Amino acid sequence: MSTLERLRALVASEGEPLAGGLLEHDTPCDEPTLGAIAASGPRARADPGEYELLIEAIYEGYLLHYGSPRVVRPAEEDLRLLAGDQLYAIGLALLVKLGDTAAVAELADTITLSALAQGAGQQALAEAVWVAGARAVGWGSTEAHRRAKDLAFAGAPDAIEAMRTSAVGPVSAP
Repeated sequence: MSTLERLRALVASEGEPLAGGLLEHDTPCDEPTLGAIAASGPRARADPGEYELLIEAIYEGYLLHYGSPRVVRPAEEDLRLLAGDQLYAIGLALLVKLGDTAAVAELADTITLSALAQGAGQQALAEAVWVAGARAVGWGSTEAHRRAKDLAFAGAPDAIEAMRTSAVGPVSAP
């Protein structure tokens, strides 16, 4: 079962109203998902499947807020933000069960920075933040990654390039 199918099953288990917006199928992609990037790292070695699922749940929440969700789309537009928040919470709850406080902090920064970038109309920066955040969850943060986050928080013009080159691990993005 693919990770997005597992996420679909998890959403279905939540019941209405979230489950009422389940989409039929995910579109296959040749590039690794953010969840796969995080799960392939040494920090996720203890339970890569769970890391992959939680990253995809949190990213789906982000997509409900700012993009095109892959798993669930509520019929009523006003429920979209609430569904996104619920998926953030589902993913973070899975992460808390793993006891990985460093990843909790990293994903909190990722959610915040991507929201700030979206608010500033910088979609490319938001995407770079997500890729770097997934890499940092799976592979660990670096001084360069912490600097890139500082630049992004400050709204610096070179934040996007710093974010794109900041973390170790696979660099492919969804």
